[in-house]
Amino acid sequence: MSIDSQKILVIEPGSGRRRYWRDLWEYRELLAILAWRDVAVRYKQAVIGSGWAVVRPLLTMLIFTFIFGMIARLPSTGSSPYPLMVLAGMLPWLLFAGVMTEASNSLINNASLVGKTYFPRVIIPIATCLVALVDFLISMAIFVVMSLWYAYVPDWRIVFFPLFTLLALLVAMGPALLISALNVKYRDFRYIVPFMVQIGMYVTPVGFSSSIVPEKWHLLFSLNPMVGVIDGFRWCMLRGAEPLDWVSLGISLTVAVVMMVVGILYFRSTEKTFADII
Repeated sequence: MSIDSQKILVIEPGSGRRRYWRDLWEYRELLAILAWRDVAVRYKQAVIGSGWAVVRPLLTMLIFTFIFGMIARLPSTGSSPYPLMVLAGMLPWLLFAGVMTEASNSLINNASLVGKTYFPRVIIPIATCLVALVDFLISMAIFVVMSLWYAYVPDWRIVFFPLFTLLALLVAMGPALLISALNVKYRDFRYIVPFMVQIGMYVTPVGFSSSIVPEKWHLLFSLNPMVGVIDGFRWCMLRGAEPLDWVSLGISLTVAVVMMVVGILYFRSTEKTFADII
């Protein structure tokens, strides 16, 4: 065989860094395979399968409605039914929590894959993000049914639903990339992340409306990027029952972008050591 008929591979210094994001696109099929595998494994031996994506938010919504709505008697958002208000905040929070929890252990759970072949390692935590998105879309069935039950269906503002979903993913992915990389070296994060998620649910307006927060604490409260996300979801899913808070939304977007940049930079700077440490 002549040299002309052979494909010659030329390795240039720094070419891997320049091609990284192009490689991410070229390995998109691997991303789809990993995401599909994780979805299948999640519900493989579960009795009700993907029904858990419905049961978990439904039970949590009932508990929060009982505690905050019936016992504490906190007000709802505008004229919307309290269970719908809770559910409109619960769904984006579960999306955020799902991305954080699954991504934090994603590299460890795929240790054999990380050490065997080359591909952009960022594919692994991104795949877990897609799995959480599948759960989120399944869970949306609860909101559809309950909005019909209460005859409180969304209006034209629902067209912004994909944008707020994208914002929720953006808010989650930055910390998820950072923690997934940190967890490779510091395994304590597998215990820290679930604790942070559990505490975070009670300092985020999931079971209550942001309107009950005193004005003097509102700016500090809004530094939690999920505040703007949840308020945005409630605005588009509950007929604008409460005006959209542009300050909280702007803070959420700013924090999300900053954390995404930090997460990507740290992930890329430590990625070459993953195979050796794992």
